[in-house]
Amino acid sequence: MTSEQPVPASPGEDAGAHLATLGTIVREWGRIGCIGFGGPPAHIALLRKLCVSERQWLDAAEFEDAIAACNLLPGPASTELAILCAWRVRGRPGALAGGVAFIVPGLIVILALSALFLASTPPDWIRGLAAGADSAVAAVAVAAGWSLLVPSWRRASPDRGRRARWISYLLAGGVAAATIGPWLVLVLLACGLAELAIRQRPIRQRRRAPGSLPPGAGGSLPPGAGGSPPPGAEGSPPRAGAIALPLLAKTAAGATVGAAVFGSIAWVAFKVGALSFGGGFVIIPLMQADAVGRHWMTNGQFLTAVALGQITPGPVVQTVAAVGYAAAGVPGGLLASLVAFTPSFVFILTGARYFQALRTNARPQAFLDGAGPAAIGAILGAAYLLAVALSQPWQVAILAAAALLLLVARRGVVLTLVCAAAAGLIIAAAGGPLPSLTRNTCYLC
Repeated sequence: MTSEQPVPASPGEDAGAHLATLGTIVREWGRIGCIGFGGPPAHIALLRKLCVSERQWLDAAEFEDAIAACNLLPGPASTELAILCAWRVRGRPGALAGGVAFIVPGLIVILALSALFLASTPPDWIRGLAAGADSAVAAVAVAAGWSLLVPSWRRASPDRGRRARWISYLLAGGVAAATIGPWLVLVLLACGLAELAIRQRPIRQRRRAPGSLPPGAGGSLPPGAGGSPPPGAEGSPPRAGAIALPLLAKTAAGATVGAAVFGSIAWVAFKVGALSFGGGFVIIPLMQADAVGRHWMTNGQFLTAVALGQITPGPVVQTVAAVGYAAAGVPGGLLASLVAFTPSFVFILTGARYFQALRTNARPQAFLDGAGPAAIGAILGAAYLLAVALSQPWQVAILAAAALLLLVARRGVVLTLVCAAAAGLIIAAAGGPLPSLTRNTCYLC
């Protein structure tokens, strides 16, 4: 039997979910984790090519259903999609193996880069690279928000009442992200619950009308009444010692950090993985107040962490590993990643077989019709925070150029960040001013 042959299902396992061996799952999902630059759009394209076009483990309709189901869940949607596809191919063991294989390559890369870019006194050429990439991050956030805003508005546009609520949810998310970042999750939940309550009110009234069912008979809105869920929406080289030595030193320092710091890291990571609707840049206001306000990072270092999360392969949520690393070294980074991604595994392993019923139930879709616009507003609010964190005039110029590349020229995120980093390197080499290493203002504290 070759590694490509189907494996018979074991008693008690998911029927029909043994289409490949675990070795195949680890190899293919690990490959996507290594080459998945560009965030969720790249991950979705690679998973579709593998599971639908090449191996035909799923048909096109199943894959689209999987995307929609994952968009109904909080947390990183592309990671949940990777876990769900692996579950469909090889059951629960496949989901665990595929999810870990997808996550680990990016985790290794971002921890290594964190050791280099988040050092307390990095060389000027590293500071230039980081400052250049930092400058473009706000434009990346605006582009991400814009890509979600137009389709979301079109879904709300046929109904005047829904359009008014959509605008109010968008504004609530934006203001909350720019002002009360750590509590943004409460605003997202409130918007979702408000829309759910409004959608259910006519149903209750009809049930009380003569000839209708008595109150409490039946539990959900008719399929499709809630609309469709929002779309898931990506000098000379350093020697090995330049990465390994600070990595080891930070590890030793992290081992001495008190339990309170690890508890704070776990809470930040939990908010990112279990309570963030919209994924992507919604995580920024959820992390910044803790990362900067607790003096784990400066604003510049936080911008760098966000940029690293964008240019490294695999899930964008790996940004939280850089925050954990800044707080407590490698142990902090590993803890942050573990806590942030655990909810995704729990959602899929415990609920995947019920996802079809979830999609036909209008209640979660109505909730997302409220939380979705708020999440888009939060992304745009996060862009404001990222822009005001820039401290040098040349960074503002790079931000403007990055916005043109992304929004007008339609260039990719990774290319834009690389170009911005190169511009920062040139300015550093020419002796230009660089952001202060001690600037540590928290705009949410």
